[in-house]
Amino acid sequence: VCGTRELRELVDYDQFCGAPHGAAPEAPVAELLPAELQARLAAGDPLDLVDVREPAELEVARIEGARLVPLSGFDAAVAAFPRDRDIVLFCKMGGRSARAARALHAAGYTRVWSLAGGILRWSDEVDPTVPRY
Repeated sequence: VCGTRELRELVDYDQFCGAPHGAAPEAPVAELLPAELQARLAAGDPLDLVDVREPAELEVARIEGARLVPLSGFDAAVAAFPRDRDIVLFCKMGGRSARAARALHAAGYTRVWSLAGGILRWSDEVDPTVPRY
């Protein structure tokens, strides 16, 4: 009536999830916790704080002092990043900023961090006046 389903073979999980076959896992990215970023900003550390979200997201929530370089046009902007100071990237939750950090590392930048948990975690742990979306 309901029938039986017999498992005859295992599914290739990477293929099932859309990962390229045989692709190596992405390298981890150095992260800065929101409280660490807050302390560095308060101390006046010379940081390049970069928001990689899209302009519409910036209209909803922002971290003061950050400049916008959307991930959609990030590759074209890589050469203009400073090499003489630390670069801290952020997005909504951390995925896009990690991709941007990998792009900077591939271009030879070494002083690069992604804000752990993105602007949502910043809102939760540092500045609750920053809207969550």
